[in-house]
Amino acid sequence: MTHALTALTMPKFGLAMTEGKLASWAFSPGDTVKEGDEVADIETSKITSGYESPASGILRKQVAQAGETLPVGALLGVVADADVSDADIEAFIASFKADTAEEGGEEAEAANTEPRLIKAGDHNLNVRDVGKGGSAPLLLIHGFGGDLSNWMLNQDVLARSHRVITFDLPGHGASSKDVGDGSVTALADAVSELLKALNISSAHVMGHSLGGGIALALLRDNPGVVASLTLVAPAGLGREVNAPALKDMVEADRTRDMQKALEALVHDKSLVGRKMADNVLKVRRLDGARDALRTIEASCFGNGQQSFDMRPVLDAARVPVTLFWGEEDEILPVTGAKNVPDSVTKHIMPKIGHMPQLEKTAELNRLVEAFLEKSHVTA
Repeated sequence: MTHALTALTMPKFGLAMTEGKLASWAFSPGDTVKEGDEVADIETSKITSGYESPASGILRKQVAQAGETLPVGALLGVVADADVSDADIEAFIASFKADTAEEGGEEAEAANTEPRLIKAGDHNLNVRDVGKGGSAPLLLIHGFGGDLSNWMLNQDVLARSHRVITFDLPGHGASSKDVGDGSVTALADAVSELLKALNISSAHVMGHSLGGGIALALLRDNPGVVASLTLVAPAGLGREVNAPALKDMVEADRTRDMQKALEALVHDKSLVGRKMADNVLKVRRLDGARDALRTIEASCFGNGQQSFDMRPVLDAARVPVTLFWGEEDEILPVTGAKNVPDSVTKHIMPKIGHMPQLEKTAELNRLVEAFLEKSHVTA
């Protein structure tokens, strides 16, 4: 059942966006809109992009006017069913603004929560832990060469209803650089140790790319720990991989080269800027960082192929599983999605690359929230 009233809010395009300009409305009050219709154009310092309506209904109210610059999350307008009264619309707007003011302190606290190092077995892992909730927490596992910032558009949104934990894998970000043999088994062991260190007996697990393979290894080796599984362009479901792109992400040592390497991660290349490339290079230049990634690369993607097969794990899974994959993935081809059982709910996203959590943020967040609600497990 869809909600009778839906808020249109300032979206977040790109990693650094904190505010945007409502350039123009594509619909007028009273017009019928469908979910996915581009209802407005949003300008940032780098791009202009259409904002897609998250719901179908009638554009009942334009709260913001063309030309206004507003923070991410600000109310732009309201979509509602025809039978919703004008008084209910105004009450909804007043309630939204009141809730925003009331929750502003909590959201600011979440946004400003700094990562901290946690001892997990033999590793020191850089961990960011935000949000609350009575159900099992959500653990997000990033991919090869990434870090916890890969989830920065997802963590705080999902933390409105769950405790959500991100961390840097061993060999990545600010975590310690010992990766053992670099295998998904070794990395999954580190994840298991982290859950023990946080006194978490059961968690919803969401893994991207190599992180998806690690999540599957965690399910294989510690099945009681995984309450549900969300896979985003996961490794381990086929042999093919863009090995040259992975090598470039490890070895590039100039901003321009790193920017070009990172562009393989997304379909919309404008999302990758020099600042992002510079930030990745800073991490690569830490002592032991490149060697750690080379070890993982050799173990997981040796001879230009994925060297581990997680399809049997998925076939045997006894927990809820959902899958997201971009049709234009240049790192792990979307054909891997064919190798999952029918019990897995698939979301194949057109015109999206290897990082749906960045390129299709709002939709992915919404679908993950719905999946977690269905997969509710008390911790």
